[in-house]
Amino acid sequence: MATPTFEQLLEAGCHFGHLKRKWNPAMAPYIFMERNGIHIIDLYKTAAKIEEAAAALKQIAKSGKRVLFVATKKQAKEVLAEKAQSIGMPYVTERWPGGMLTNFPTIRKAVKKMTAIDKMEKDGTFDNLSKREKLQITRQRAKLEKNLGSIADLSRLPAALFVVDVMKEHIAVAEAKRLGIPVFAMVDTNSDPEDIDFVIPANDDASKSIEVVLDALVSAMAEGIEEHKVEKVDAPEEKEASEEAHVPGKRRRVRRAAAPKEEVKAEAPKEEANAAE
Repeated sequence: MATPTFEQLLEAGCHFGHLKRKWNPAMAPYIFMERNGIHIIDLYKTAAKIEEAAAALKQIAKSGKRVLFVATKKQAKEVLAEKAQSIGMPYVTERWPGGMLTNFPTIRKAVKKMTAIDKMEKDGTFDNLSKREKLQITRQRAKLEKNLGSIADLSRLPAALFVVDVMKEHIAVAEAKRLGIPVFAMVDTNSDPEDIDFVIPANDDASKSIEVVLDALVSAMAEGIEEHKVEKVDAPEEKEASEEAHVPGKRRRVRRAAAPKEEVKAEAPKEEANAAE
């Protein structure tokens, strides 16, 4: 798990905040200085927060749980989708569907609708429809794919949420907060970090800045996923070994329990002899 160095964060432009007049005072602990009317983020604190978030995300991945990645802004879309796909995690890069977390069963119904359309195409039902019906269903499928295709395999609520730009994704953050789902986020100087469980103070407008942060978090999660796979493989072997070790143990206990009875039998004639004397 490699945390980006100060130089790497500097090169990616993670230190550039917003104009001083647009700042949120709650971000004061993470601001190093002001230069030419722009706030500069303390990159030492950024590096420390990335390390902290990466360790927590690694543990979530190691336990086999899912993390939902969210970024609908143009600069973050591509890089976030690529990184989330690389570790098989669900993500949202189009418009956030309201109630996606708080009304999760409804979202699952929409995903199942998409699966049902796919099934129709495979079993031949689709061929029996009129040209107009086919066109309507094809359009519906394309719309569902665009908005929900990236979360099709999310069968239950995620264990955590990762967000780029908490102001833009405030609905997602509010839903996660309401359900008690921990939120990891890149937070710029104009944002409020109050509702964020793992704050990563960094420039959330530059694609290079977003990429360097995501690289560190995703590589940590990849390690966690690998460790989870190893544990799954080892678990049946350990269970089998413990069962084998347990059987002889039972036999030994039976032998020990039987020993005193033999001694009693052996001593019985002596007692009878003494009584006769």
